[in-house]
Amino acid sequence: MGCALPATREPPQGGPLSPLLANLLLDDLDQELERRGHGFCRYADDCNIYVRSLAAGQRVMESVVQFLEGKLRLRVNREKSAVAAVGERKFLGYRLLLNGKLGIAPKSIKRAKEKIRQITRRNRGVSLAKVIGELNLFLVGWLAYYRYAACQGELQRLDQWIRRKLRCYRLKQRKGGKSVTDFLRQLGVPAYQAARISSSGKGWWRLSNAPPVKKALSNEWFSQQGLVCLALRYDALRH
Repeated sequence: MGCALPATREPPQGGPLSPLLANLLLDDLDQELERRGHGFCRYADDCNIYVRSLAAGQRVMESVVQFLEGKLRLRVNREKSAVAAVGERKFLGYRLLLNGKLGIAPKSIKRAKEKIRQITRRNRGVSLAKVIGELNLFLVGWLAYYRYAACQGELQRLDQWIRRKLRCYRLKQRKGGKSVTDFLRQLGVPAYQAARISSSGKGWWRLSNAPPVKKALSNEWFSQQGLVCLALRYDALRH
């Protein structure tokens, strides 16, 4: 079980001085947890304490809150603090898997997708090259942070989703009709398939997953456009 504490409200996070102040204030907490023999991990004011059962977690939660608020005069953010199974809690964007390895917390994947959605908004009116450039800047930094996680499958699924978002973006740029037909034919799609897709009443998102579109705007095509492949880059960082 994990006991997530303290998520204190003092000092405020955001400035470069905040982690230093948190470490100074919470050094006494570290010593107290070591004295009790608890396994724990803390960064600034974010701390996870590891115990063997739910009952033990609840006891530790109550006693540590009393220590923080009573002795150290700090307020605990009770909305962010909880007792739960280790895999259900996140720490600095990571989560601990049952096999003891690190994984990416679901909320971290969700936030990454929100950022990708912002970059790939179909009404932006900028070139695909610019969108890919912005995506690469974000993806390279994001993956560098999470390179210690066991996440090959998640990255492969994220790669697929990103490519579909970009196929959707590129089709929308062509505005339908003959422009879409010509574009797909240039990429090797047979004329009758290209015409069928361009005249379809389906939305861009559904069309982006059509087999001829996926074959034309393939992984290799996106590689030629310079798009970072998360799964391949992850393998390179890990080896």
